[in-house]
Amino acid sequence: MVRFDTQRAGAVLASVWAGVVLAVAFIGTPAGFALAPREVAGQLAGFMLSREAVLSIAMSAVLFVIVRRQARDAARARQGSVLSANVLLVLGALFCTVLGHYGLRSAMDAARVGQGALSFGALHGLSVAFFGLKGLLVLALAWRLTAPR
Repeated sequence: MVRFDTQRAGAVLASVWAGVVLAVAFIGTPAGFALAPREVAGQLAGFMLSREAVLSIAMSAVLFVIVRRQARDAARARQGSVLSANVLLVLGALFCTVLGHYGLRSAMDAARVGQGALSFGALHGLSVAFFGLKGLLVLALAWRLTAPR
Protein backbone atom coordinates (compact mmCIF):
# COMPACT_ATOMS: atom_id res chain seq x y z
CA MET A 1 0.00 0.00 0.00
CA VAL A 2 1.33 3.41 -0.98
CA ARG A 3 1.17 6.04 1.74
CA PHE A 4 0.34 9.62 0.73
CA ASP A 5 3.32 11.83 1.53
CA THR A 6 1.92 15.24 2.47
CA GLN A 7 5.41 16.77 2.70
CA ARG A 8 6.19 15.81 -0.89
CA ALA A 9 2.72 16.77 -2.15
CA GLY A 10 3.01 20.17 -0.48
CA ALA A 11 6.45 20.74 -1.97
CA VAL A 12 5.20 19.87 -5.46
CA LEU A 13 2.11 22.08 -5.16
CA ALA A 14 4.08 25.04 -3.79
CA SER A 15 6.68 24.64 -6.54
CA VAL A 16 4.03 24.53 -9.26
CA TRP A 17 2.33 27.58 -7.74
CA ALA A 18 5.63 29.46 -7.65
CA GLY A 19 6.25 28.48 -11.28
CA VAL A 20 2.87 29.86 -12.35
CA VAL A 21 3.46 33.15 -10.53
CA LEU A 22 6.92 33.50 -12.08
CA ALA A 23 5.64 32.57 -15.56
CA VAL A 24 2.89 35.17 -15.43
CA ALA A 25 5.27 37.84 -14.12
CA PHE A 26 8.30 37.19 -16.31
CA ILE A 27 6.95 35.49 -19.45
CA GLY A 28 3.24 36.01 -20.07
CA THR A 29 2.77 39.65 -19.18
CA PRO A 30 5.98 40.95 -20.82
CA ALA A 31 5.24 38.92 -23.97
CA GLY A 32 1.80 40.49 -24.26
CA PHE A 33 3.18 44.01 -23.97
CA ALA A 34 5.99 43.23 -26.41
CA LEU A 35 3.73 41.82 -29.12
CA ALA A 36 0.31 43.45 -28.83
CA PRO A 37 -1.06 46.98 -28.66
CA ARG A 38 -1.12 48.35 -25.11
CA GLU A 39 -4.88 47.97 -24.64
CA VAL A 40 -4.90 44.35 -25.87
CA ALA A 41 -1.83 43.55 -23.79
CA GLY A 42 -3.52 45.00 -20.71
CA GLN A 43 -6.58 42.84 -21.34
CA LEU A 44 -4.37 39.78 -21.81
CA ALA A 45 -2.47 40.52 -18.61
CA GLY A 46 -5.75 41.01 -16.75
CA PHE A 47 -7.03 37.69 -18.08
CA MET A 48 -3.87 35.85 -16.98
CA LEU A 49 -3.89 37.53 -13.57
CA SER A 50 -7.56 36.64 -13.02
CA ARG A 51 -6.85 32.98 -13.78
CA GLU A 52 -3.74 33.06 -11.60
CA ALA A 53 -5.74 34.56 -8.71
CA VAL A 54 -8.30 31.73 -8.87
CA LEU A 55 -5.46 29.20 -8.95
CA SER A 56 -3.79 30.97 -6.01
CA ILE A 57 -6.91 30.71 -3.89
CA ALA A 58 -7.26 27.01 -4.70
CA MET A 59 -3.56 26.33 -4.05
CA SER A 60 -3.60 28.23 -0.79
CA ALA A 61 -6.65 26.27 0.39
CA VAL A 62 -5.04 22.90 -0.38
CA LEU A 63 -1.65 23.93 0.97
CA PHE A 64 -3.23 25.38 4.10
CA VAL A 65 -4.74 21.97 4.86
CA ILE A 66 -1.36 20.30 4.32
CA VAL A 67 0.82 22.72 6.30
CA ARG A 68 -1.77 23.09 9.06
CA ARG A 69 -1.79 19.34 9.52
CA GLN A 70 2.01 19.27 9.61
CA ALA A 71 2.05 22.11 12.14
CA ARG A 72 -0.57 20.39 14.29
CA ASP A 73 1.44 17.14 14.26
CA ALA A 74 4.63 19.02 15.19
CA ALA A 75 2.84 20.84 18.02
CA ARG A 76 1.50 17.56 19.39
CA ALA A 77 5.05 16.20 19.39
CA ARG A 78 6.17 19.43 21.13
CA GLN A 79 8.43 20.26 18.17
CA GLY A 80 6.73 23.41 16.99
CA SER A 81 3.67 25.60 17.03
CA VAL A 82 0.31 25.22 15.33
CA LEU A 83 1.04 28.61 13.81
CA SER A 84 4.16 27.55 11.93
CA ALA A 85 6.14 29.61 9.46
CA ASN A 86 4.66 27.55 6.63
CA VAL A 87 1.11 28.31 7.80
CA LEU A 88 1.97 32.01 7.90
CA LEU A 89 3.50 31.86 4.41
CA VAL A 90 0.34 30.30 2.98
CA LEU A 91 -1.92 32.80 4.75
CA GLY A 92 0.30 35.68 3.63
CA ALA A 93 0.13 34.55 0.00
CA LEU A 94 -3.65 34.21 0.28
CA PHE A 95 -3.90 37.71 1.79
CA CYS A 96 -1.80 39.13 -1.06
CA THR A 97 -4.08 37.48 -3.62
CA VAL A 98 -7.32 38.62 -2.04
CA LEU A 99 -6.25 42.19 -1.38
CA GLY A 100 -3.92 42.67 -4.33
CA HIS A 101 -6.22 41.25 -6.97
CA TYR A 102 -9.79 41.21 -5.73
CA GLY A 103 -9.54 44.10 -3.27
CA LEU A 104 -8.00 46.54 -5.70
CA ARG A 105 -9.89 45.53 -8.85
CA SER A 106 -12.92 47.80 -8.39
CA ALA A 107 -10.74 50.73 -7.31
CA MET A 108 -8.56 50.26 -10.41
CA ASP A 109 -11.64 50.14 -12.66
CA ALA A 110 -12.90 53.38 -11.08
CA ALA A 111 -9.49 55.03 -11.42
CA ARG A 112 -9.44 54.22 -15.15
CA VAL A 113 -12.41 56.55 -15.61
CA GLY A 114 -11.05 59.23 -13.29
CA GLN A 115 -12.89 58.32 -10.09
CA GLY A 116 -11.49 57.51 -6.67
CA ALA A 117 -8.83 58.93 -4.41
CA LEU A 118 -5.84 57.20 -6.03
CA SER A 119 -4.70 57.16 -9.62
CA PHE A 120 -4.69 54.01 -11.74
CA GLY A 121 -0.88 54.08 -11.68
CA ALA A 122 -0.75 54.17 -7.88
CA LEU A 123 -3.27 51.33 -7.57
CA HIS A 124 -1.48 49.33 -10.24
CA GLY A 125 1.75 49.80 -8.29
CA LEU A 126 0.08 48.47 -5.13
CA SER A 127 -1.28 45.51 -7.07
CA VAL A 128 2.17 44.73 -8.50
CA ALA A 129 3.69 45.00 -5.03
CA PHE A 130 1.17 42.51 -3.61
CA PHE A 131 1.80 40.17 -6.56
CA GLY A 132 5.57 40.39 -6.04
CA LEU A 133 5.24 39.79 -2.31
CA LYS A 134 3.00 36.78 -3.01
CA GLY A 135 5.66 35.41 -5.34
CA LEU A 136 8.31 35.74 -2.66
CA LEU A 137 6.09 34.10 -0.04
CA VAL A 138 5.27 31.17 -2.32
CA LEU A 139 8.93 30.73 -3.27
CA ALA A 140 9.87 30.71 0.42
CA LEU A 141 7.16 28.13 1.09
CA ALA A 142 8.37 25.90 -1.75
CA TRP A 143 11.94 26.23 -0.47
CA ARG A 144 10.93 25.31 3.08
CA LEU A 145 8.80 22.36 1.99
CA THR A 146 11.63 20.88 -0.08
CA ALA A 147 13.99 20.90 2.91
CA PRO A 148 14.96 17.49 4.25
CA ARG A 149 12.91 16.37 7.24
